Amino acid sequence: MEQSTPWEFSDDRGRLAVAGQRPYRIVAYIQAGATLWDHGIRPVGLFGSPHDGAAPDPAKGGELPLAEIDYLGAGHALRPDALLAAEPDLVVAVTYDGEQVYGLTQQTAEELETHVPLATVAVGPGRSLAEVRERFAALAGSLGRGEPLGAARELDAAEDALRQAAGGAVRPRVLALSPAGPARVHLARPGSWPELRALTEHGVGLLEPPAGSGLNWSTVGWAEAAAMAPDIVLTDVRINAARPEELRTDEHWRAIEARARLLPWNPEAPCSRRAHTRFFRLVAETVREAAAQA
Repeated sequence: MEQSTPWEFSDDRGRLAVAGQRPYRIVAYIQAGATLWDHGIRPVGLFGSPHDGAAPDPAKGGELPLAEIDYLGAGHALRPDALLAAEPDLVVAVTYDGEQVYGLTQQTAEELETHVPLATVAVGPGRSLAEVRERFAALAGSLGRGEPLGAARELDAAEDALRQAAGGAVRPRVLALSPAGPARVHLARPGSWPELRALTEHGVGLLEPPAGSGLNWSTVGWAEAAAMAPDIVLTDVRINAARPEELRTDEHWRAIEARARLLPWNPEAPCSRRAHTRFFRLVAETVREAAAQA
């Protein structure tokens, strides 16, 4: 006979995470931790990615009380002993390709898994936003928690508002980007980002950047970005992206800033109904305002 276990979760690398009892001490990649928080789960520790520094990136933290939760490090300096010192019952991370654990080196991930279950949720191009959201909900459910009962209703209302705003006679041009500095900018390919694909599916007019080798981004000069004449710009607010004040030496950025409405965009936002409701409402309001003034 096969022996059953009190807790298990089949993750998005095709691996089964198992534990003798339901885990309650969770160490998480910060995006995953912010998502779990929206489901009523408080991580005991957080870690970042190679793009992050010695402190947690507030943009990725959602509504986490970052000052109250141990930040264990980021990037190649992050070692298994730092994570294990938090005495986790489970490590939760994300994966973009269904193989690699984002934020951990392969060696660190392999060593961790000899001591503690590790579960990943895929957040890359192969998943719709709803699918990512439901996978996190399934993980949270396996841990005995979930989002408030009204969250689904509020998300439905936000999606309806977005469709109505985007379905008008005037369709504002929307460009998502991550500033690299005064000379270069990374333009997001909408098909590579679940939240951008969701905007497109709801009727928002996302602009497609030039063809090129980049899977997620097209890296160009600001002149090329300005030539796309966006009415709304979703601007990466993560700590590794350049701030608007750093860009104003470039005339083309100044032209974008003068013409377009700038909206904060976090490519690593929490994957919860609550977070997606906020995002859809913000975009819907901005699309309505831009269309009214066109």
